[in-house]
Amino acid sequence: MNAASGSDFATPRMDAVRAARPLAGRRILIIVENLPLPFDRRVWHECRTLTAAGAEVSVICPTGKGYEAEYEFLDGVHIHRHPLPLDAKGAAGYLLEYGAALWHEMRLALKVARTRGFDTIQGCNPPDLIFLVAWPFKLFGRKRYIFDHHDINPELYEAKFGRRGFFWKLMVLFERLNFRTADVVISTNRSYREIAMTRGGKAGEDIFVVRSGPDLTRLTRMAPDPKWRNGRKHLVGYVGVMGDQEGLDLLLQSARDLVFDRGYDAQFVLVGGGPALDDLERLAADLGLQKHVTFTGRAPDADLFSVLSSSDVCVNPDRVNPMNDKSTMNKILEYMAFAKPIVQFDVTEGRYSAENASLYARANDTGHMAELIAGLLDDPARRAEMGRIGRARVETELSWDHQVDTLIAAYTRVAEK
Repeated sequence: MNAASGSDFATPRMDAVRAARPLAGRRILIIVENLPLPFDRRVWHECRTLTAAGAEVSVICPTGKGYEAEYEFLDGVHIHRHPLPLDAKGAAGYLLEYGAALWHEMRLALKVARTRGFDTIQGCNPPDLIFLVAWPFKLFGRKRYIFDHHDINPELYEAKFGRRGFFWKLMVLFERLNFRTADVVISTNRSYREIAMTRGGKAGEDIFVVRSGPDLTRLTRMAPDPKWRNGRKHLVGYVGVMGDQEGLDLLLQSARDLVFDRGYDAQFVLVGGGPALDDLERLAADLGLQKHVTFTGRAPDADLFSVLSSSDVCVNPDRVNPMNDKSTMNKILEYMAFAKPIVQFDVTEGRYSAENASLYARANDTGHMAELIAGLLDDPARRAEMGRIGRARVETELSWDHQVDTLIAAYTRVAEK
């Protein structure tokens, strides 16, 4: 493959929005707590779409590595960043993080209200607390609130801590209040739409499914770079957050099986940062995988694109649990955009996204995952066909351009409320 930009990929819906400017005169405030912009790809795609449609967009988000500026005007978007305590753990840690975030979000929302103003707030969870910022503006300023539902937090809490109890019940309460406050809900998939209707009590006409499709104009498929292989025959790639709930311990167990039990000359390259990175590096060492696993940490796009372009197989080791079963993982769509065959555990939304571009291991069965990876490493023709299927599905159904009309429809609907 020659290095090639996606800039020549057709975007008819985005082009139509730029021409028609259906949101001209609208002023929008987006609040996101867990990632800085423009690093949060989904929210950045939303921002760029809304500005293309004629809206003035302001964003409140945390700072992060490489995104330390308190204010930045980028691609027509006003970005206001604030500090947050890092890597919160335990009840006290989360209380500190969420309390600090809400204080900064309210402070900056008032600043935006005094300067540019806004008619609509879009709150992106986690956590399900941004409705607390929206409430006074709805009550006294007649502003509208859109809940952009990224994560199902009761299930996320249970997946992280393995229990329910008081804090789980609190997550359920916050989710209910968030839905109740929202005039319109943006769901990331059909499972989340069902939750908005059942647990959230929202009417179907007020729920819009906007998937986290990749922007094919901004992805660059590159020539494979042999440096990632570390001199080995095969390369298995992973892109995502290094967190406790991402199942990366299962992936490392599968890597041990593939390399030592099955004898495959394979290098695993894991791209991403997160609170579990140090623990995962120690686990890899305990399993004797130091020379077979590369942890890049958070990497620039050039490295991410290079790893994906160079991989023979890409993997998603998310555990089978209620959280992961109902959630769409961005990494799956990115793998498909790079025409890579996938191995993942069998979850509802993962299967919906990838269809025949993926093989599906039995629930949390690391040996079966290793077996499926091995089968693909031995079958280049099948890898190529699965990659072709995945890329075609992204181009024809799942890329960001296919989400544009629904996002605009959500903002058209909220103006009618």
